[in-house]
Amino acid sequence: MTRIVVVGNGMAGARLVGEIRARDRHVGLTVFGAEESQPYNRVLLSNVVAGTMPPEQVRLLDPAWYADHSVTALPGVEVTAVDRENRAVLTATGRREPYDVLVLATGSEAVVPPVPGADRAVTFRTMDDCRRILRAAGAARHAVVIGGGLLGVEAARGLAGRGLPVTLLHLAGHLMDRQLDAEAGLVLGQTLGGLGVRTRTGVVVEEILDGGVRLAGDETVEADLVVLACGVRPVTGLAREAGLEVARGIVVDDEMRTDDPSIFAIGECAEHRGRVYGLVAPAWEQATVVADIVTGADKAARYRGSRLVTRLKARSVELAAMGETHLTEDDAEVVRFSHRAAGTYRKLVIRDGRLVGVILLGETSAVGNLTQLFDRGGPLPGDRAGLLFPGPQGNAVAESPVRMPDAAKVCQCNDVTKGQIRACWESGARDVAAVAAATRATTGCGGCRDAVEGIVGWLCEQEGVSA
Repeated sequence: MTRIVVVGNGMAGARLVGEIRARDRHVGLTVFGAEESQPYNRVLLSNVVAGTMPPEQVRLLDPAWYADHSVTALPGVEVTAVDRENRAVLTATGRREPYDVLVLATGSEAVVPPVPGADRAVTFRTMDDCRRILRAAGAARHAVVIGGGLLGVEAARGLAGRGLPVTLLHLAGHLMDRQLDAEAGLVLGQTLGGLGVRTRTGVVVEEILDGGVRLAGDETVEADLVVLACGVRPVTGLAREAGLEVARGIVVDDEMRTDDPSIFAIGECAEHRGRVYGLVAPAWEQATVVADIVTGADKAARYRGSRLVTRLKARSVELAAMGETHLTEDDAEVVRFSHRAAGTYRKLVIRDGRLVGVILLGETSAVGNLTQLFDRGGPLPGDRAGLLFPGPQGNAVAESPVRMPDAAKVCQCNDVTKGQIRACWESGARDVAAVAAATRATTGCGGCRDAVEGIVGWLCEQEGVSA
């Protein structure tokens, strides 16, 4: 019997375990997790901070699932070494686990900036971090979040949602500078301002004090809770010490295989064709490829890279961005609309007649159609403005699912189409929870939930069935 060992029980590792068991009920399967927690959806942690979701609601796999599927799960057991010669992993507890196939899904860790007093702050990365933030928030009068990228914006919005005054500090000139252009970053900052988050961009943090954060220029921002959201880096130490090829991440080929043919790597720790992905959808696509290969379900499976769609998971802030959003009229055809007072910004970037970048802020009903055009690289209609303002015919899926073809992708994270949701409904799924259980739609970033509800409701209405 083939023995498969997975190191890492986060979103990538847990998904891989599920994919393997869906293909092979008998292969030996052991998974180690450094965290004590059962695997959870890290994407939704800002909802835990905001108090809109309890921790148990973001769990990916129920503890009983492992026993029911003959998986040996060892949460809270850190793997400290890989013995490649004898094909075994060693743990901090002294356990030695042999393998025929090893998959590294070690993820990434929070970056802590090298400033004095950084140990006074709390990182925002794990469920334990969330618990520390929530304990401190209960007694805090003002919070500062350092880092205005995706995680920082989500953390700041989550804390503000609890009624805590928040100041968001960012080194770059505008928020989410990797995904947004300057105008979109400005509109996002104004939107957050209306939700209780004060934004400061272009600032340098010099020290974290007991009662605040000292900036360059000797200004101090008051805070009794400081949260660090300064980015993440791949966890590669285990692979490096084992002698595997490591650049920014663990280097893999199109099979997600390292330079040791018995060892694979997936998720945020893996570097494929020079790129490390920091979003959930690529990790799950990689898990599918590895599960196909190691179980023999499809030995020809290959990972060719992912086209990313970034969705902000912050209550009352709608944002989607994809592709080359920073290109200007000097490099491409750009169609944009900005209405700062309404918190709305929309931008299309078109090159050679193809959609290569999108920003939708403030109202994202057009995101489904634009994502399809972005993914497929197909020719665009002559009416570019119609793509930004689709009107009734291109309205949100939840409002007009009848107009959407069955091949249209509804859940980007899990690659679920309208046709799959229809088939699931016809098999007896009558609500979103049942559809999610069967297809995994809504279990990634959660951004497609309204669309899934709309499709399910429409099918029930058409057939005269109670939801």
